[in-house]
Amino acid sequence: MKIEGKVVLMKKNVLDFNDLKSSVLDRVYELIGRGVSLQLISAVHENEMRGKIGERAYLEAWITTITPLHAGDSAYRVTFEWDEADGVPGAFIIENSHHSQFYLKSLTLKCVPGIGRLHFVCNSWVYPASCYNHDRIFFTNQSYLPCNTPEPLLKYREEELVILRGDGTGKREEWDRIYDYALYNDLGDPDKGPEQARPVLGGSAEYPYPRRGRTGRPPTKTDPDSESRLPLYRVDVYVPRDERFGHLRVADFLGYAVKALIQLLVPEGTNIDSTPNEFDNIQDVTDLYEKGFKLPAGPRSALRDYMPSETIRELLRTDGEKLFRFPIPQVIKEDKFAWRTDEEFAREMLAGLNPVCICLLEEFPPTSKLDPDIYGDQSSQITREHIEEKLEGLTVEEALQNKKLFILDNHDIAMSYLTRINSNTSTKTYATRTFLFLGEDGTLKPLAIELSLPNPEGEHLGAISKIFTPAEDGVEGSLWQLAKAYVGVVDTGIHQLISHWLHTHATMEPFIIATNRQLSVVHPIHKLLHPHFKDTMNINALARQTLLNVGGALERTVFPGKYSVEMSSASYKNWVFTEQALPADLIKRGMAVPDETSDKTHGLRLTIEDYPYAVDGLEVWSAIETWVHKYCSLYYPSDELIQTDTELQSWWAEIVTVGHGDKKDEPWWPKMQTLKDLTLSCTTIIWVASALHAAINFGQYPYGGYLPNRPSISRRLIPEPGTPEHDELGLNPEKAFLKTITNQFQTVLGITLIEILSKHASDEVYLGQRDTAEWTSDEEALKAFMEFGQELVKIENRIIERNEDKKLKNRYGPAKMPYTLLYPNTSDHSRIGGLTGRGIPNSVTI
Repeated sequence: MKIEGKVVLMKKNVLDFNDLKSSVLDRVYELIGRGVSLQLISAVHENEMRGKIGERAYLEAWITTITPLHAGDSAYRVTFEWDEADGVPGAFIIENSHHSQFYLKSLTLKCVPGIGRLHFVCNSWVYPASCYNHDRIFFTNQSYLPCNTPEPLLKYREEELVILRGDGTGKREEWDRIYDYALYNDLGDPDKGPEQARPVLGGSAEYPYPRRGRTGRPPTKTDPDSESRLPLYRVDVYVPRDERFGHLRVADFLGYAVKALIQLLVPEGTNIDSTPNEFDNIQDVTDLYEKGFKLPAGPRSALRDYMPSETIRELLRTDGEKLFRFPIPQVIKEDKFAWRTDEEFAREMLAGLNPVCICLLEEFPPTSKLDPDIYGDQSSQITREHIEEKLEGLTVEEALQNKKLFILDNHDIAMSYLTRINSNTSTKTYATRTFLFLGEDGTLKPLAIELSLPNPEGEHLGAISKIFTPAEDGVEGSLWQLAKAYVGVVDTGIHQLISHWLHTHATMEPFIIATNRQLSVVHPIHKLLHPHFKDTMNINALARQTLLNVGGALERTVFPGKYSVEMSSASYKNWVFTEQALPADLIKRGMAVPDETSDKTHGLRLTIEDYPYAVDGLEVWSAIETWVHKYCSLYYPSDELIQTDTELQSWWAEIVTVGHGDKKDEPWWPKMQTLKDLTLSCTTIIWVASALHAAINFGQYPYGGYLPNRPSISRRLIPEPGTPEHDELGLNPEKAFLKTITNQFQTVLGITLIEILSKHASDEVYLGQRDTAEWTSDEEALKAFMEFGQELVKIENRIIERNEDKKLKNRYGPAKMPYTLLYPNTSDHSRIGGLTGRGIPNSVTI
């Protein structure tokens, strides 16, 4: 009998700027009989322990099918000769004998005996057959555990995983689909000198780190343990081919890259005002958004050599004269000066870009966990006299007992690197502790800021600390604003390197690699997690190439400088997978307690009732957990099925012992023996990849795009009394403030970077959505997923209602910006991209 089919694909010439050469050559290959063939594989009839392979069928009318001018799908008919006795096809082999690769989206068969319509979701690049030493095989969208996979498909399933693992040798090529592990040994460039070297992260007790994807590039000449780097302008760092950005994201990145290019073309000495590389006043900073400034003639001419002026104007929101003009960050859109208030300073710890660090203060004064043999006494020097008069009539002990005192404690992580940072980089800063009080109105009020330095006579002698308390006027007011700025500098670095990069990007990559190496595409857990891994390996590879590398953007824009990524390794020593779950994180920080009487599905009571990140986040967490539990229960009705699932057990073992191998002996890893273990682990993975990353990433420009609000570097310490710099604190406080934080060039570089990092892609797929409706053929799974999406709509509506409730002051604040970072963005108009400041993408895509 004949089975009619339809293949949907996207040609390379469409996805690669209308590469007409590829299009012509593919047509020539068709004319000489080298086309694209497909062979169905039976799921019920065996031939030598394998499903029987049908006759070749070829895509029809390749030459006459019109390819769309824009990036779009092309559909081709294919007709299979099929023996009805061979039953239902369960997979197919495709062979591309053309000159060029194409992106295969799907195959749909009609009138299959006993089934009717049969759909294969592919979403994979298929290169010419000469690039492979194996068949390219695709399975139906039916889910199977290893134990219930049709016998004729089992060998194909196992062999496909062997192909994806590779053998751990050789340099990876563009068309490879191999997933393997490597250390972070590609950030430095020791061949250019000792100053360009960076330590290898991962594989040692001194520098533990998650693993990254292996590229197979050769080692450097100077250091055999370091991997050689591509030139800085190259962005084609190897990732498995199907992990590369899609065409729409590539188009977005081209636009972003042009904007970044212009920043790089601006010499560091370019003046925005009368003072070289310095802002004279706050209005000079604001002019970056309201007026812009002219790009020097040299860079303008260089740009015109590469693109038409119309393109420049479109990309840069400019009339062609004032090329540098940034969007107005939301934090100053309604009120230019609200960021300076103590209320907004404190509110952003609950609803800003880094709302995951504030903790309940449980002892006074707080102590340090640093080794006293190395760092001496690092206990806080704060006393009751510093804060007690601001506790609304409570004593310190009463405030502690009533859970009214909180702390943003960035002391230990900064202090352990402070001597090196202040001595060997342009940064001059402090280790910080910020003390806060929860008032009767539900808002936080800063009580004091402690700024600490290592004892100049030696680190082992402990810390030298200064305590600053709120003040509005004169020198004391200037000192208080500076103290808040130092808190912002350190917290911005902690946010970028630890909360953002380490806790979402770096820790997620081993899960992606292990999933593709150990779980077949037909495994239900692979289908559950796959959309939450989209684009992450690619963005991480680009980060290693241009952001985290020696001399990269992060080393130039956050306070640790060349110690930036090394400092994140120190933090990884304290990383615990189970504490990445939102309820566990809140409990650990004292921001919530278990409450069996709670009517909330998460069963917690928040220490601060109006904590926007936690309130919204717990609703999203609960929705994810409910969805994951329903889904996993469909395939694992008993714990025994989990324990005997060979792929699942290999997956988890590889994550623990290889991907996060430096943590393999930790006792807190789930044992992956029960449905509870599986549900918690998958919920945590999805939470980190989607909602946690959204909360940490997409607020960067709304809050941090205005550098005075979130300075990322401080260039000098607090001036000593009797110096001209100290006198300036009273005579010209704005200038003194601006001389301390980032200079003009650092500001433009920092704004450019976080504008790019804060943008949603135009092809973003949000939580509760899939890029294809037929991602599985299991009706019960589709029903559970639809219910998940419906719950997210309800959550979004409740967030909107909370943002309109004026009693919840932390949701709006003096800056008059509602907390929207955890809007699921489930509506149809969500795929607009840009600086929206809302929406939870499925994965870490930027």
